Order: sequence, then C-alpha cells, then structure tokens
Amino acid sequence: MRHARIAYNGLIQHAVETKEGIKLEDGRIVNESQVTWLPPVEPKTVFTLGLNYADHAAELSFKEAPKEPLVFLKGPNTFIGHLGETYRPSDVTFMHYECELAVVIGKTAKNVKKEEAYDYVRGYTVANDYALRDYLENYYRPNLRVKNRDTCTPIGPWVVDKEDIEDPMNLQLTTYVNGEITQQGSTADMIFSVPQLIEYLSGLMTLNPGDIILTGTPKGSVDTKVGDEVITEVEGVGRLVNTIVGEKTFQSI
Repeated sequence: MRHARIAYNGLIQHAVETKEGIKLEDGRIVNESQVTWLPPVEPKTVFTLGLNYADHAAELSFKEAPKEPLVFLKGPNTFIGHLGETYRPSDVTFMHYECELAVVIGKTAKNVKKEEAYDYVRGYTVANDYALRDYLENYYRPNLRVKNRDTCTPIGPWVVDKEDIEDPMNLQLTTYVNGEITQQGSTADMIFSVPQLIEYLSGLMTLNPGDIILTGTPKGSVDTKVGDEVITEVEGVGRLVNTIVGEKTFQSI
C-alpha cells in the first residue's frame, strides 16, 4: 500500500492510494489537484549517505570507494513534498539534484544484524537531495550550506510498504530535467546496501520509527536552473516532481 501526508481543506491528513483516487482518513476520495502534498513522513533523524555509488564517486574523481559509510545528518527544515518548489540562491553557480531511495525505519533498532535489517523497515520513498556545490569544502563531510538549506530536499509522494517492494537492492533510479533523462542508475550498484547501512547506523546509535536513511545517488548529477522541472523516480516506489525557483519567488512565499 502507498501512504501519504497531505493538506486538504486546511487540515493535515494521512491518506492512501486507491484506484478511485486519494482516500482520506474519513473515507472521502479526492484527486491530486485538490491536495497539497507534504513529506509522507514527518522527518526525525535523517541520515544521508555520501559517495555510496561507485560510479558517482568516480564521476567526482575519487579513485577508491569509501571503506565505511560516509554519513551526515539533515534537519527537518530541508524537506518539502511532491510538487513543491526548491529555492536556488542567486549567488550559486552549480546546484544539482540527487535521486535517492529513502528508507523509512518502522521500529526501534539497536545493534541490528544485516540479516535481520529488513524487519526494522517500514517502507520506502523517493528523495531528491539537492546539493549547492559552490559551498562544498569536503566531499566526505558536506557542510551545512551544501546540504541543509530550506526546501532543498523534496521527498515523496508516497511511502510504499516494504512488503510491496520485492527487492529494494534492484530498483532503477531515473532523473528527468524538463522532460529529458539526465540520470539513470540502479540500487544494485550501492557500495553499502540497505541492510549494511541499518547494521552500521544501529551499531552507532538507536534508530527510531520515522527515522529516514537517504541511501545516496548514482552518477549523472547536472546543474539545474530557475524554472527547471526536476522529476526523480525510483522504480516501484514513486515519481517525485519538483520545480526550481529564484529569490523573488522564494521571498514572496
């Protein structure tokens, strides 16, 4: 089943996808044009992986893959929903998308072995983790200005139950900019798999329901401009649409 959080008639509601449309908690059916999409999970602790695809690391001129996961944290201010607008600062010369499979934790996890890791997963969603490359000081530990800007991480539209994804480690990732394919890859090419990441992270700290792991992006990240429509898609999980806006639009919101 696919789950969403939406705003409808001034109220935030949980909803599910049906053949008839979006079904609200009170049983009403509405269509996409009637709702405002919110992040499908209220983000708590969000872990983000750097250089978790060998082809992306090579694209950035790294000769060797990381020996252990390169993890940094994101604040909840960065997240927006499907069909949202992401602000591009006027002084930035290179701002690129990152299509990612996002893993939503479903129950408390501590010192979990990778063989049992999927037992702690609630489901999966799509994330687009924009990077403001101008501010990058260190690929291994991106600073706040690169990865924690307001509106720079669209996520959604849905959380898909883990039971509905047969193999999360064999999903196609695709990005379109203004209708043109600019990025393609597969979760099969992750350096550290979903079970390995859960084992690693839960060995450092307790993971809680609602925590999210953004698992990294394959090669193909290109600059985006004001006005661009960016669609990030993960096979079987969803198609996330986002638009880049400039300073005047952002300040008027």
